[in-house]
Amino acid sequence: MSGGQSELVRLVKPRALPAGEMAIEANADERAALATRFDVLGIDDFTATVGFVEKDQAVIAKGTLSAGITQPCAVTREPLSYRVEEEFSLRFVPAGQMGEYEEDAEFELTEEDLDEIEYEGDAFDLGEAIAQELGLSIDPFREGPGADAAREEAGIESDEQRGPSGPLAEALAALKKD
Repeated sequence: MSGGQSELVRLVKPRALPAGEMAIEANADERAALATRFDVLGIDDFTATVGFVEKDQAVIAKGTLSAGITQPCAVTREPLSYRVEEEFSLRFVPAGQMGEYEEDAEFELTEEDLDEIEYEGDAFDLGEAIAQELGLSIDPFREGPGADAAREEAGIESDEQRGPSGPLAEALAALKKD
């Protein structure tokens, strides 16, 4: 969130969950604000479809998000456009209802323990949660089609081309010679 206010606010009241699936589509202003937040050149479109299930005083939100992202190539800095398509599963829990674990205690996480979001009041912000899912889906080091040529032109070897180096590699090479 920038400045404490979410760029994509979609409040959902657990006591009045939408019947069927809920469709979310970010408008141009929301997409521009999210692009700034995620440090990309643009978000051409951003939609999500979400279904809800109540379970143990929590709301499980499962769905898919889809977005068109334009960002600079990590190597050439030229604009690179691609699509993000992700499934997500979120568990919204009223304040004070999250599982409590002892510090340093070992425990197993189940699928329901992952992406657990605590909320206060009579509604949770599904839009902010989906915006965070989009942020996690954006690859900050994505490379465009000209990345390999730019590396070659600059004389930068790829990890695959580069041979082992350093003191351990030298010691190993000396052992192999004997």
